[in-house]
Amino acid sequence: RELVPGGLVLLASGDKGPADLRLLRVRNLKVDESALTGESVAVEKRAAVLDHDTTLADRANMAYSSTFVTFGTASGLVTATGDNTEVGRISELIAQADPLETPLTRQIAQFSRLLLYGILALAALMLLVGLLHGESWVDMFMAAVALAVAMIPEGLPAVLTVTLAIGVARMARRHAIIRRLPAVETLGSTTVICSDKTGTLTRNEMTVQRLWVPDEEYALSGVGYAPEGELTADGAGVDLDGRPALAELLRAGLLCNDAGLREDSGVWRIDGDPTEGALLTAAAKAGFAAGSEHGRAPRLDAIPFESEHQYMAALHGGASPMVYLKGSVEALLSRCNWALDRDGTVVPVDPEGVRVRVDALAAQGLRVLAFARMDGAGRSGIDHPDVASELTFLGLQGMIDPPRVEAVRAVAACRRAGISVKMITGDHALTAAAIAAQIGLGERAGEGALPAALTGRELAELHDDDLINAAAETAVFARVTPEQKLRLVEAIQARGAVVAMTGDGVNDAPALRRADIGLAMGLAGTEVAKEASDMVLTDDNFATIEAAVEEGRGVFDNLTKFITWILPTNAGQGLVILVAVLLAQPLPVLPVQALWINMTTAVLLGLTLAFEPKEPGLMDRSPRPPGSPILDAVLLQRILLVGLMLLVGAFGLFEWALSHGASVEQARTVAVNVFAVGQAFYLLNCRSLRWSMFRIGVFSNPWVWAGIAAMAAVQLAFTYLPIMNRLFHTAPISAGYWVAVLAVGLAIYAVMGLEKRLRPRGFR
Repeated sequence: RELVPGGLVLLASGDKGPADLRLLRVRNLKVDESALTGESVAVEKRAAVLDHDTTLADRANMAYSSTFVTFGTASGLVTATGDNTEVGRISELIAQADPLETPLTRQIAQFSRLLLYGILALAALMLLVGLLHGESWVDMFMAAVALAVAMIPEGLPAVLTVTLAIGVARMARRHAIIRRLPAVETLGSTTVICSDKTGTLTRNEMTVQRLWVPDEEYALSGVGYAPEGELTADGAGVDLDGRPALAELLRAGLLCNDAGLREDSGVWRIDGDPTEGALLTAAAKAGFAAGSEHGRAPRLDAIPFESEHQYMAALHGGASPMVYLKGSVEALLSRCNWALDRDGTVVPVDPEGVRVRVDALAAQGLRVLAFARMDGAGRSGIDHPDVASELTFLGLQGMIDPPRVEAVRAVAACRRAGISVKMITGDHALTAAAIAAQIGLGERAGEGALPAALTGRELAELHDDDLINAAAETAVFARVTPEQKLRLVEAIQARGAVVAMTGDGVNDAPALRRADIGLAMGLAGTEVAKEASDMVLTDDNFATIEAAVEEGRGVFDNLTKFITWILPTNAGQGLVILVAVLLAQPLPVLPVQALWINMTTAVLLGLTLAFEPKEPGLMDRSPRPPGSPILDAVLLQRILLVGLMLLVGAFGLFEWALSHGASVEQARTVAVNVFAVGQAFYLLNCRSLRWSMFRIGVFSNPWVWAGIAAMAAVQLAFTYLPIMNRLFHTAPISAGYWVAVLAVGLAIYAVMGLEKRLRPRGFR
């Protein structure tokens, strides 16, 4: 709190940046800026003058507040504190990025308004007609109350909440923790997923994939730090016995190394720098044992890596003393006079040939390290002048953070489901494009070409309209700043897309908050990102997003089934009361009886649809259009048809019972049971909006049958228990009436089953 702009700050390994600093003196400084910029590895810093328009991730002469020093020391001048720092600016962006309503809340609000207006209109119409018929105000008011009670789906809020809660539980089992309940369904509405690269689409484990010695290139299979893989050349396995140059290249990566590789509860981990860990794993895959190699050639001295020299050297003794070096191609190639060809023969080095190979590997998004050696006989120590020239070039190792295998499958599943996937990362454009090509993002210009990537510098030059077009047409965005991530989300939403955004750093928080659903990483994510999100992925895996989308679609399916099921009852009861008033007949259903039907059927029957398993082919459907209503024309027709059948059945049996000498109480009991039984049979139809229950499995949801049994029990009590007769103005009925009631239920099931068979399968 005592820092002000202009103050001097000293940094050392382990320090956290207290403010934004302009570096004055730097010694081997590396800073972890992943939370701020998304850079996957620690960034080397230097005291230098840079162009004023240098992007945030490339400002090597700055150290920022809340970043961590992982190596080295430095001194710097305070340029900004508090809210004026880059992290402080992000907090302002978070405050400005108001969260949006979810598609479900918007659709439910719209649906509720339409339902309210419709019920009020019908009640007013019925009141007017009754008064014109000479009925009293009191009777018409009671009829209007009965109609309102009958037509309002009282069970909808409870079933909506329970269905979403069940979705939360299912997602939790698939490593997705929901922080806001409506987010469950929002995932099912998603049309665009904006994903970070490192750790989400990739493993966050550097892996050597290509090795090159003069005149021959090798591929190394396997991913991550597990020493499981195979060396191949032109698709055939490689034996190290006949390739001394390749063996020396791998040995150099193993010995000129300060990292450690260990197995912890079946999981291989790295102690140290991930790049050096990748070299250890590559050597282990080829059969080298670190303990044996260090025992045969113990280290005597070393020159640690320094940013100004760009290499590390290690002197090893033993029977054949040797100095091994690793570092940037530029730093080592200028020191090499010789090279080791594939047969182990020392030949003059071909610098141009090496550079061509480096460019080819870099074009694949690989990070390339060069290796060299020199004779160490007679040496007890080494310094920079000792390795300034006369080195023998050994070869190159190209590594990358490989894509997750499950992420590749998940991206393909999302594309089949009509969901566009975009990569937004702070990493370099070439690396991002290479990973995008491997996981199937974007359109390629030709065979072997990488998808086009837009950088933060290019995005900064685009006007808002141009950005909207670019955001729709581009799949890869690299070197982006927090403001640009927020702009990208807003540009994608400008075309009506429902956007899911992933992130783990402080820099992701504004975009996470603005997106329709923000997805934070549970393992690598910062607390700021988690607080701004709607959902947390406990395994940081893109495949979990695809699984959560599937669960979200299942939740919306079940909600749609419930609404399609419950509305005919409400419509039928309302129409029964309306027709009775129009015909000047006694009400077939009293308000208290309508309330009984609505509450018992919603809880005992409708709630069971929340447990309905996901239907096959759920992820083969296209996303729902963002502005579409919950119920389309087909489902509205189905609701109207069932409502009319319930109207005919209830009103018809009510009049039939009266004509056969039944009391009004008995006739009303028959009408109420028509609704209960009709809803039970219609429930079996609503288990799938496409298929019959025999197609999806008669007993695949046992809760349905338990609910029907419970409903039968309460309706028998409603009909025959004296206390229920007094409370609800009902009366016992004979078996003949039950036969007629069951006939109405069977007719509803048969007609709706036929309607589904005649309806094209692709309507939903």
